[in-house]
Amino acid sequence: MAQFQRKRLGDMLIAEGVVTEEQLGEALEAKKEDANKNKRLGEVLVEMNFTTEEKICKALERQLGIEMVNLTSAFIPEAVADKVNGTVLRKHMVFPFGIDEFDINVLKLAMVDPMDMVAVDDIEMMTGMNVESYIATNREIMLAIDKTFGNEEAQSAADAYAKERGEKLGQEEETEDDSVADSPIVILVKTTIEQAARLRASDIHIEALETRVRIRYRIDGSLYEQISYDISLMPAITARLKIISGMDISEKRKPQDGRITQIVDRVEYDIRVSMLPTVYGEKCVMRLAMKQALSRDKKDLGFDPDEMKVFEHILQNPNGVILVTGPTGSGKSTTLYTALSELNTEDVNIITVEDPVEANIDGINQVHVNPKAGLTFASALRSILRQDPDIIMIGEIRDGETAQIAVQAAITGHLVVSTLHTNSSAATISRLEDMGVESYLVSDSVVGVIAQRLVKRLCPSCKTPRQATEEEKEIMNVPTDQPCEIYDPVGCPLCNNIGYKGRIGVYEIMELNREMKDIISRRGSTEELKQAALRNGMNTLRMAATKHVLNGITSYPEMVRISFDK
Repeated sequence: MAQFQRKRLGDMLIAEGVVTEEQLGEALEAKKEDANKNKRLGEVLVEMNFTTEEKICKALERQLGIEMVNLTSAFIPEAVADKVNGTVLRKHMVFPFGIDEFDINVLKLAMVDPMDMVAVDDIEMMTGMNVESYIATNREIMLAIDKTFGNEEAQSAADAYAKERGEKLGQEEETEDDSVADSPIVILVKTTIEQAARLRASDIHIEALETRVRIRYRIDGSLYEQISYDISLMPAITARLKIISGMDISEKRKPQDGRITQIVDRVEYDIRVSMLPTVYGEKCVMRLAMKQALSRDKKDLGFDPDEMKVFEHILQNPNGVILVTGPTGSGKSTTLYTALSELNTEDVNIITVEDPVEANIDGINQVHVNPKAGLTFASALRSILRQDPDIIMIGEIRDGETAQIAVQAAITGHLVVSTLHTNSSAATISRLEDMGVESYLVSDSVVGVIAQRLVKRLCPSCKTPRQATEEEKEIMNVPTDQPCEIYDPVGCPLCNNIGYKGRIGVYEIMELNREMKDIISRRGSTEELKQAALRNGMNTLRMAATKHVLNGITSYPEMVRISFDK
């Protein structure tokens, strides 16, 4: 290990071309001025957006000749499980993940900073073993520690609160102590949010049942129970959440909404909080969104090459209405924000009207509707039309008035993008007509409709192949006499024994041509419009999802789930 001490991180990163000398100088200055003197240089460089954790790790791997490891499915070896604890591992940012196969006295240790001799000495002293250093990212180490000790630490915070409460019996739950940073409830709430963020959860459900508080995370669209506590903790948890999300702490009989911003592993999360009174107490649901996650590269949306071509062609329209449809949680906002980022150039004026504004995009004017102040979608749209816009984004078309204004704006030369809740792209047209928009106006204004869903991706390390049954082949439109291999989910440490990891978009893109516009003008049926779209090359949601099944990306039940009525 002695040779590592002669190499400084900054010098190694410059040698690898990861950062420039100017960036290093700025980061060192910021580190010096920061109130938290314990921050590592690597943390400061990542926070200042000069580089990423992965690039730093790869640079260290090359410079020090130390292997970089993936901790996704790592666990602590039994031989040292009772000798280390989460507090020490977090303090040093290390994780013991194995024992050398040739020497049982050598412990493999993943480290954010493999030159940290104090951490090595501490772990060697605690375990009585020699340490062999490996490199891993901060996020992976924190996730591995969370998986191993997270529930235990949260339970110990809950026990500490119960003990503290017993000692202060007779006092109100919502005392000023709740705002103290090291209060057990503060730690419990913070830990719950951090765990959810690291496990890629989109929502946290905190529910008051008869005798316990149940905490569930929604991961890739499904809810999983994480932990439960005694029901006596519920008032303190809800009180803490109300304080940090700006709600009225004394109001327990009405639903309330609030917002929290929290940084987890240097990523900023915007958290929407909803409180709902139930029989045994208030139920809290938190929706987690990474500030930068909604807007992504269009290549990451999951379009196949043909779909990408149609998507790009629709976006090239100088005016008209582009609609994205699907149920809540189907990724509509991500598609809309990605389209806006694609259209966001210096020579256009883009204005959005949303409820709420889900992500801030540089160079776009975003309006948050406020019905109490009289700022509805319709009234905001009227004002926006006087602001010389080129492109207008409407968060959702909810009523006939908004639909009428959107169509009029498109006909008068604006590009309007919005969302609707319908089951298919063809059904969207009849929904607009049902809202009171004349069919000839719909025909003139709508240029494209994208219906979408999200399906779970099969975990690549544990999915297992099998032959499809005759019934499955029939539903997927595969000849029954032809062999057809599909995959089933199994579950392994890499996917938390779920069988799936991540999600991918499934799209039904309907670009309107002359034939389809004529059908709309004469108020043709949804089925007639759908058949015309199919003749012109559209894939239905079922057809698109079937491709993913046959390519081993998702499972047959997932395809059926998102296209049940197709």
